[in-house]
Parts: sequence; C-alpha cells; structure tokens
Amino acid sequence: MDRHTLLQEVTEELEKNILPFWAEKMADRTEGGFLGRISGTGRQIPDSPKGAILNARILWTFSAAYRLLGKQEYLEAATAAKREIIDRFYDPVHGGIYWSLDSKGNPSDTKKQFYAIGFAIYGLSEYSRATGDREALEYAVRLFDCIEQHSFDKEKNGYIEACTRDWGEIEDMRLSDKDANERKTMNTHLHILEPYTALYRIWKDDRLERQLRNLIYIFTDKIMDSRTGHLRLFFDDDWNPQGDTVSYGHDIEASWLIWEAATVLGDKKICEKVLGPVKMIAEAASEGFIPGQGMIYESETSKGKIDADRHWWVQAETVVGYYNLYSLTGDSSAFDKAADCWKFIRAHIIDHDGGEWFWSIKADGTVNTEDDKAGFWKCPYHNGRMCMEIIERNR
Repeated sequence: MDRHTLLQEVTEELEKNILPFWAEKMADRTEGGFLGRISGTGRQIPDSPKGAILNARILWTFSAAYRLLGKQEYLEAATAAKREIIDRFYDPVHGGIYWSLDSKGNPSDTKKQFYAIGFAIYGLSEYSRATGDREALEYAVRLFDCIEQHSFDKEKNGYIEACTRDWGEIEDMRLSDKDANERKTMNTHLHILEPYTALYRIWKDDRLERQLRNLIYIFTDKIMDSRTGHLRLFFDDDWNPQGDTVSYGHDIEASWLIWEAATVLGDKKICEKVLGPVKMIAEAASEGFIPGQGMIYESETSKGKIDADRHWWVQAETVVGYYNLYSLTGDSSAFDKAADCWKFIRAHIIDHDGGEWFWSIKADGTVNTEDDKAGFWKCPYHNGRMCMEIIERNR
C-alpha cells in the first residue's frame, strides 16, 4: 500500500461510514442532542445516560471534519454538540463540566473529572478554530481556568484526577472501574496536554504556554520510564509509580500527541528535546504490535498477564503514531506498520454491515459485540481523528 491508497481509503471510511453513523444514528430526535448509547449489536438505547466525554468527542470530531471538509451537515452536528456542552453539561453554579446527564438531559453525576473537562476544552477549541466562534473560545478558557485552579498541584506539579461538584475532595477519583484509585494518572495528563495544545492554537496566552510546556516535560521527565520507553500509568501525589501495567495504545498515542504539542509551541529547542523520547515511546509500543494482527491492549509484567484483545481505539492510534514516526524519520518500516494496521482495521474492526467499528477483536479472533458500538467511551474521536490526521498530513 502507498500513501495515496491509504489516503483514499481513510477518506472514504470517514465520509461514508464514521461520520454518517454518528450524525444519523446517534441523533436524539426526542430530547435533542445525541443518544447516550448504541449496543454492540447496533440497538439504540434511548433511556441511557449521556456522558460528557462522548459529547465532547462528538463536538471535536464534527468540528474538525467541518474545518477540513467544509460540509454544512458537519457544522450542524458540531453546533448541536456545542450546545449540549454549553447548555447542559456546563455547571452554571460552580463551573466545570458534569460527568453525565440523564437521558432527558438533566444533571445526573455531577462530579468534576478533569479528564472530561479537558475533552470539553478540546471540542470547544476545535469548534472555535473551525468557525471563529467566540462563545466556544470563552467557555474553553473558563474550563482551562477551572483545571488550573482546582486540579494543578502547585507544590508537587501535575494534575489531580477529580473533585466533587463544588471542587471539594472526592474519595473515589477513578476515571473508570478498571483504573487504580490514584490522584495522578498518565491518562488524565495526556488528555490535558491534548486540549491545551488545541487551545494554544487559537489563544496564545502566556500562562497556557507555560503550562503546556510543563506538561511536555512531565511526560519526558516523570511519566515516561527512561529505561523502557513505556509510559507509567498511575502515580501517588509525590510521583511515585504505582504498578507496572503497560498500555500499548497509550504509548503510541502519546508519542504523536507529545510531538504535536511541541510543534504547536513553535519552539525549536523543545522539539529537539522531545524527538528522542517520542521515538523511544513509539518504539517501546512496538512490543505490542503483531504484523497482520494489529496492536494488543496491555500487559502487566509483575502478574504475568497479557490482554491481547485488539481494541478499536488502540488500532486507530497505532496508525497515526506510526505515520507520525514515518513523517519524522522517513523510516519506511514505520509507514509499513501504519498501513499494516489499517489493513487489519478494514478486515476485522470496521462493521461493514452495521456501520462504525466494533469495540474490539478478542484475543481468540472473535468479534466483541458485548461492548458498545457507541456510548460513554465509544466515540467517533479516535477513528475519526485517525482518518483526519492522514488527510491533513497529505494536503
């Protein structure tokens, strides 16, 4: 496969499968906005709660699609998602973003998870970038202030995970049931780095620049294991690593998001500093890559555990991460890995009959239809962004 063929195929996937699925099948015709869930077999579940992450990622995806492709229907979907975030998810009393709404759009879980607030910034920033909209930028800046005021650890550096609705201490800080209950995690830092990069593109604020630069150094100096190149996932307040789980998808995703942040800052010195770590992280992720079979999910050395499922988002980030590595180094083997993983996605992950992508292919090779086709965590952002990154990098 060459670059032209890859570009053609991902463009078709974006415009004929991913975006139509989300614009048409996820529209909530009764309560407005978007449904909270479609099952792994494609069944709409109208009474499901609506997640902040899902709606923020829909906002980002359709905003980016409108910016790149200019179609009115993408702007309409993006605007609907923008109104959901501002009118329903934004807390008008305490600021920040609710974790979830009920199926009718009323606040349900009102905790403040900074990961979700980060995604709201990401979506609003992209909407403002695509349209010039001042309201979206204003709310993105408000949410940036929330994170800096309530999450940033001024003494020990980094960002804590979560607070109560009114920014008090919360006992259970976990993002999901599978996570360790630690105050600082790689995942939240990655998804604060990402929106701060998007916001800095359109708002050249000195404090934002300083904190974006700081986040890059947190990854290279604290989160990345300098011995292995892998990202450590969980930390206590003092940055002591907790556990030894390796997430191959986060490794490969971080490799290109760190580079993106450095380039958006426009600082040659920081680009030179992170080039080595970026390559090292991507190469470490390759331990989970199997030619013809995509990227496995994770491993835990101390327990001798390997999760060899091929999750949809891990495959999407694998394509972008290796394509980025190819762009940086000219190494054709990195492009070959990106193309190989895309072939695996087309053959096994895309639902060519029901639309969108399956959650995963299990380690035994069977399709996972137990997990959602769309929901709290199954959103159009990873696979949509993969397509758009390839499109944008070939313009």
